[in-house]
Amino acid sequence: MNKNKIFVACDTIDIKKIKRIIKETRNSKIKVGYKFGLEFLNSKNGRNFISGLKNEITFGDYKFADIPNTCSSAIKSVKDLNFNYITIHISSGLTALKTTRKVSGKTKLIGVTILTSLDNKALKQIGFSKDVKKVVLHQAKLAHRANLDAIVCSAQEVKIVKKVFKKEIITPGIRINKKKDDQKRVLSPSEAYKNGADWLVIGRDITKGNIKKNIQKLINHLEK
Repeated sequence: MNKNKIFVACDTIDIKKIKRIIKETRNSKIKVGYKFGLEFLNSKNGRNFISGLKNEITFGDYKFADIPNTCSSAIKSVKDLNFNYITIHISSGLTALKTTRKVSGKTKLIGVTILTSLDNKALKQIGFSKDVKKVVLHQAKLAHRANLDAIVCSAQEVKIVKKVFKKEIITPGIRINKKKDDQKRVLSPSEAYKNGADWLVIGRDITKGNIKKNIQKLINHLEK
């Protein structure tokens, strides 16, 4: 059980709520880090809060997607925040991934594959001719070539990714309850770990309602 690790998605700009999330998710059974997405990172008080956050595992979910110079410059611009993990879209291209990896230093650079809110139908609308699993496998190969530190993918694709990428795998789209919300490719926490995920990203199932009870519900789910 102690090997289980989660990132709690702090999807709010309310500093008081984030402090409460951090306080009430501490437990002795699961290792917890905190993921900050674009909503918080672009908020007025976001940078100041992150810069003052000590002794926590932090994940800056910027999902950078741009030309190589812009991606590497963006990584440099947030180095003072000392994130443990930062994301970049693998679709930025191999050159951007390699360039950004060179400047990321101690911060682990995570390659983002196809978002868990997308399915095969959505991919076709965008212009992809291959299905999700084939695209994710191809992206995992690029992440390996670029020497990225981790990959974000759906828990449904972990087994495929592990064939070509041997480092950390982080899986969003995790649901303790059956409600999918705006996600398409989802699995339960126990299913995700069974498939080989290293970290789970869980947001609303933890942060909505009674946080302590939700953490205990997750622990109970994993102990079954």
